[in-house]
Amino acid sequence: RLIQSHRVGQGAEAPPDVVRATMLRMANGFATGNTGSRPELAERLVTALNGKETPPVRLLGSVGQSDLAPNADIAHHLFRDTRLGAGEGLALVNNNAFSTGFAALAIADAGRLLDVLHSAGALDLEAFGANLTIIHPAVAETRPYQGLRASLERLTQLLEGSALWSPGAARNLQDPLTFRGLPQVLGSLWDTLEFVRAQLAIELNAANANPLVIVEEERVVSVSNVDVIPLAAALDFLRIALAPALTSANERLMKLLQRPFSGLADGLAARTGLHEDGLAELGNAGHALTAEARLLAQPVSFELGSTTQAEGIEDRMTLAPLAARRLAEMVELGERVVTIELVVAAQAVELRDPPALGAGTRRALELIRERVPFTSEGAALPPDLEPVRNLVRSGIIGDTR
Repeated sequence: RLIQSHRVGQGAEAPPDVVRATMLRMANGFATGNTGSRPELAERLVTALNGKETPPVRLLGSVGQSDLAPNADIAHHLFRDTRLGAGEGLALVNNNAFSTGFAALAIADAGRLLDVLHSAGALDLEAFGANLTIIHPAVAETRPYQGLRASLERLTQLLEGSALWSPGAARNLQDPLTFRGLPQVLGSLWDTLEFVRAQLAIELNAANANPLVIVEEERVVSVSNVDVIPLAAALDFLRIALAPALTSANERLMKLLQRPFSGLADGLAARTGLHEDGLAELGNAGHALTAEARLLAQPVSFELGSTTQAEGIEDRMTLAPLAARRLAEMVELGERVVTIELVVAAQAVELRDPPALGAGTRRALELIRERVPFTSEGAALPPDLEPVRNLVRSGIIGDTR
């Protein structure tokens, strides 16, 4: 009855990988020995994972103060033929496996996106004819953030061998801030991601249930380990840090499309004077995607719908599942922003035709051109950017050396 009464989930089914991540986190929680459940529960979850059983779990309805609704869906489908012992129904539903599993996947995707943002940013620098003094080693030596150092090193690696290192190659003394501040913005995202990963690592292996069984003392104590505010707030933080990275990426692609900034034909048409849009209309798509992504950065971990649930006892919530879902959605939109950024930068690079590209940026250009062609005179926009988006999603273009 406990499981059935908590099957109040709503909406579409959660993605299969999220459900499987939830099951794995739930099994790991049982393995701590602090839930009062028999080993058979963890074993059943592992068997289901190995057998590729993925129960239908509804996406909406958890406040993140125990993922009662999605956990109840899993328990209903996997344990309907299991005679549960005392307290095991509570152990199955009263944990945050759904939030934590969902977060783990979204954070991993955010990490891949950060790698791609570096590759796209480096290609932007080539496309703009930017001033590479922005990645001088002294930048990190005089401002020793770990993320800033990591970003500078990555950009330097991607641009190794570029003609932009030659004296007089830069078009401007000072480029627009979205070009000039590339390592600072991505470095900040790097630092934030490292912090969030550390929070996640703790939560993945923690006992986040109530009550807590202390075997050594032979006691069962009432606690609030289901309050995953450390993870929920960290997910909010990561979305906030991702927003300026995506805003800057979109602004750079817009600058590349505008002749007064890039020095190239408007819209990156094949030559100056053509009465063609070139890639100009991609700017509208970039604006729309970026705006939607930025709206998802709004924090959710401080929200409280009501204090009257359970006669006022359950007067806290973290909305951790929403924080994780919004990160996943924001990363997906970010992938599409970066897809446009890469296509625009590739067009600009080939129009500018520099003497030499960096090792990483040259490989990035090759990967893009394997999927979409240069937009030549009289040609329409690439009809489908999904091949480039799949390249971004895979992370391959973020691993160019």
